[in-house]
This record gives sequence, C-alpha cells and structure tokens, in this order.
Amino acid sequence: MVLHRRDAMVRLGSLGAVGLTLPQLLRAEDRPMRWPGQAKACINIFLWGGPPQQDTWDMKPDAPSGMRSEFGMIDTVVPGIRICDQMPRLAQHTDKIAFIRSLTHPSNNHEPSVYRMMTGRVNNSLVVPRNARSRSDFPNFGSVLASFLPTSETPPFVTIPRPIGHDGVTYSGTHAGFLGPKFDPLERAAAKNSREPETHPLTPQPDLDQTRIQARHGLLRLLERQDHQLQKGELGADFDLYRDRAMRMISSSAARAAFNLDAESPRTRDRYGRNEYGECFLLCRRLVEAGVRIVCFVWMYITKSGTVSNVWDTHGGTAALGGISGFAMLKADYCIPPLDQGLSALLDDLKDRGLLESTLVTVCGEFGRTPKINSTGGREHWGPAQTVLLAGGGIRGGQIYGKTDKIGAYPTENPVTPEDWLATIYYALGLSPQAEIHDREGRPHRLVDGQPLTMLFG
Repeated sequence: MVLHRRDAMVRLGSLGAVGLTLPQLLRAEDRPMRWPGQAKACINIFLWGGPPQQDTWDMKPDAPSGMRSEFGMIDTVVPGIRICDQMPRLAQHTDKIAFIRSLTHPSNNHEPSVYRMMTGRVNNSLVVPRNARSRSDFPNFGSVLASFLPTSETPPFVTIPRPIGHDGVTYSGTHAGFLGPKFDPLERAAAKNSREPETHPLTPQPDLDQTRIQARHGLLRLLERQDHQLQKGELGADFDLYRDRAMRMISSSAARAAFNLDAESPRTRDRYGRNEYGECFLLCRRLVEAGVRIVCFVWMYITKSGTVSNVWDTHGGTAALGGISGFAMLKADYCIPPLDQGLSALLDDLKDRGLLESTLVTVCGEFGRTPKINSTGGREHWGPAQTVLLAGGGIRGGQIYGKTDKIGAYPTENPVTPEDWLATIYYALGLSPQAEIHDREGRPHRLVDGQPLTMLFG
C-alpha cells in the first residue's frame, strides 16, 4: 500500500498546533518598522467587562447623589492627579502613568466593543451575545505587530491566562484572523469550556515524550525532503529553519522557563500577590524578559461552579458572585485589590530591572460604565466614555489627557477613539498606522484608521 504524504504526516506527526503551525508562527516576515518607536515590547492588561471610570481613575466627587461614587479620592505622587481611595499602591506610581480619560465609541455591547478595542475595526456581522472567532476577522493588534517582527525562537505574542470566551465560544478579535495561524498568539490555555482549543500550545501532548518528538521530527523531514526542491516563496527552502526553531522551542525546557513562577523568590511572589492575577502580572514581566514582544493579560474570574465571569462588568446582583452590589464587586478579591497590588508591582519591577522604558504597559476595557448607579449598586455598560492607561515605552508619566463632563458620561476635551488608541500603541513600537497588511485574497488593509497621540511621549 502506498502511504499518501498527507496521511503520513497526520498519522506520524500528530503534534497538532505545536508541531505544524508553530513553524509558521516563527516564520514572520522581516519587514522593517517605519517609525523609531522606543518600546520593544507591549503588555496589554485587558479588564474584560468594562471598568467604571467614575469609581477608579476619573472620579466625579461633585456629581449628584445616585451618580457619585461610594468611594473617596486620594492624592497621588503627582500633584493634581487624584484617584480612587481603593488604590493606595497605584497612587505611588502615577508619575509613570498617562491617564486618557476621553476614550469613546458608541457600542454598549461586549462583543463588538471587544472586537473594536482589539482590532480597530467595526464588524456589524458579529453575533451578539455570541461571536466565535473566524479567519475572516480582522487581526488582533498583537498579531499585527507579530507579523512585522523579525523571526525569533521565542513566540512573539502570548495571551494569558486564557483568551476571552465562555459557553463554547472564543471571542472574535482575539487571534490573527485573516493573517492566518502563524501569527496567532500562543495561548497558555483555551477559553473556559470553549469548543476551540488553544492556539500554539507550548506543552506537547502528554503522550509525546522527547524521544518520540525527535523521531517524528526526523520522519517529517524525510517525507518532505523531496518537496523542498519544488517549494518556492512562503514554503521555500528556508522552511526547515522554522521547523528546527519550533522543535527547539517545544523540546527545550529553557523555552518554557518563563512560565515557571517557582523560579521567583517567595518575596517576589508575595509582592505581586498569591492569586491568578498576581501570577499573571509576574508572568507578564517574565515573558518580556524572555523575549516575548506582546503579552495580553485578559482579566477574568472562574467561579466556584466553574463558570466564567467578566468581573469588571459591575452591574451587581450577579447570582454566581453571591448577588452582591457592584461596589462590593469592585472591592472583592477579583477586582480592584489585585489590580492595585499587581499593577504597582509590575511597574516597580519593570523600572528596577531597566525594562520600563522599553516596555509599553497598557490598561483598558471594552467600554466604561454609566453615570447612573442602578438598583443593585452597580453601573451598566457605557461606550461613550472610559479611562485607559499607558505607562513605559517612552510615555511621559504623570499626565492626564482628555476630559469628561461632570458626571463622566461624555468627553468634553480631546476625544480619543479605539483607533487612535491602537495607533498610539503601534507608534510606541515603531510601526506606522498607515502600514499595510494583506488578507487571504491579497487585498491591502491599513493597520488602523487612527492618529497616534504623539503628545503623550517624551
């Protein structure tokens, strides 16, 4: 019987995403950056659910009752910048942070808002309340950046602890879309209960020991050797280089060392916090140190029943969270306290290690919250205004950009769109928003139709 080459690869090379798509991931084109950005890496902390600007970084103490936050305000190390009194640690780091208080878009739904914040595109075809990602999606900004980076043995883009998703769906806007699997993020784990597996898992399947991996590697090279004489362009003779790099990644313990938090001292672990959020903040630093260029930390909470909760969605009254108020949610051990501790530790640690100026740290959600407090002591979805944060990567800290009205409902000065936000991230990493990528049909697309906030740098 003649064994078809494709069948042989399936039977003998069942490494899944690790063995077959990881070489493609490493094969990013060496296209030059266009602007001399200072940042070499980006850590994006995505507060899934939508944090309330009026209860965190854009408080309105003069707002009327029913809109005014239950929290007080505290001074920070920067005169004139005051933030929520639930964040005393972060108050000591505002000299590193630029607060953009005027980010705005019209959507009050999670799915299209997540998509726009992560891609800079409006997609009216998204199915609400469920929208599974597909290869027709515009790519996540991390995948866009990865497509312009030089090749490396380290994956360029990593998502931790898992991508946005629930109830069998992983959200659109969280992977490379039409750029293809080679620029998907490495995902430490799949979305909870998702029907879609994680992309580019770093750990081989349990039944694949190192001997079998190396044996399969040799067989695959033998089977494809005859084809290499005919391969041109994207699958040309240099394909072996990328397979070899992929094999080194999955067979070397050093390639996975960044995920080993036990290598850190107990003091450092305590400093970040002994919880998933603290560990993710610490992992962000370790991944950047290991050479990862884009890390997306998605904030979520897995309830005792195993369901996913986007806990910054502080309506209040959520049964799975005990029916507590929205303000009680913000004070719980899955919202403001670990953010205050972990983000402060990250900024401190990056600065102490000489990494802050070369690492752009961003904090955002998909939207803000309504000025009016609802009957369950929370706030509803609100796209017209949110506050987002930038630090490091050439950003001048200790500044506020933009302004909202007296109840935090609408921008009154310097409105910023999600496209401007992403253009600023591209600018920080040296990439012009006017650069182009191409879809599966070869059609060109500008990275984003926004203007970078260049005044925040320097």
